[in-house]
Amino acid sequence: MKRSIDIIGIQMDLGASKRGVDMGPGAIRHAGLLSKLKLLGYEACDRGDVIPLRPEHFGSSRMRNCTEISEANARLFHMVRESLQNGAMPIVLGGDHCVAAGSISAVNAEIGPVGVIWIDAHSDFHNADSTPSGNMHGMPLSAVCGLGPHEMVAFAEPFCPIDPKNVALVATRDMEENEKARLRASGAHVFTMQDIDRLGMAEVMRRAIAITSENTRAVHVSVDIDAVTPERAPGVGTPVHSGLTVREAFLAVEMLSESGVVCSMDLVEVNPMLDVCNRTGELACELILSVLGKSLY
Repeated sequence: MKRSIDIIGIQMDLGASKRGVDMGPGAIRHAGLLSKLKLLGYEACDRGDVIPLRPEHFGSSRMRNCTEISEANARLFHMVRESLQNGAMPIVLGGDHCVAAGSISAVNAEIGPVGVIWIDAHSDFHNADSTPSGNMHGMPLSAVCGLGPHEMVAFAEPFCPIDPKNVALVATRDMEENEKARLRASGAHVFTMQDIDRLGMAEVMRRAIAITSENTRAVHVSVDIDAVTPERAPGVGTPVHSGLTVREAFLAVEMLSESGVVCSMDLVEVNPMLDVCNRTGELACELILSVLGKSLY
């Protein structure tokens, strides 16, 4: 029997400073995601996009657009739960990384406990007190771990926080000092680019998969495309030099595919306004396909 995949877009750009990432779901679809999934043998359905309300003002300077972000994520939460209840695997296309507050909360509520592999240049582990910018795409991992801001996950009923000990961050390389302190206190596992340089991508992913699949029922993978070095993924709002090579990124998702533990996925932060000939959208599409079993041989 064919495995069912639900593609769910969320046109979220309220958590970031730069506009344009709301067009990310369209860019990934334009790369042929749906047709390529069907060629892999999946029964793929496009469930359309969540479109956030447009804010009339920024709201709190510590949590910009919090009301609108939470409302959109509440709708995403219900769509992801419904997808899982119907036996499908939800693939969420962002949008900025705020969307993970909705998707991860839904997966953990429906089939938890789950582990989380967070592949991102940034750790997104701020709360309202630690953030230097007030941009909420820097907070979702902290929120789903129950470490605030609670407003970001208040829609989730029941709210089932992720145990930080079941979280592995991969390719991290841009964190504020107070964010590092919060991560250390939480017990989450952080594999920086320095770790990847020293250990190799295969060993880092082996450890990340082991950490997140121990004492959990499945693993949610959340990929921010800015984990890849900006020379190869130019269409991102917060580029950070010296990231993953394309081959390192593909090795990571190929190992996730082989592990058989992945139950759901986000692919976020593609910004077509900053891209070159949809290179970043196409890379995002291919990374999703590799998680779902596309291989070289």
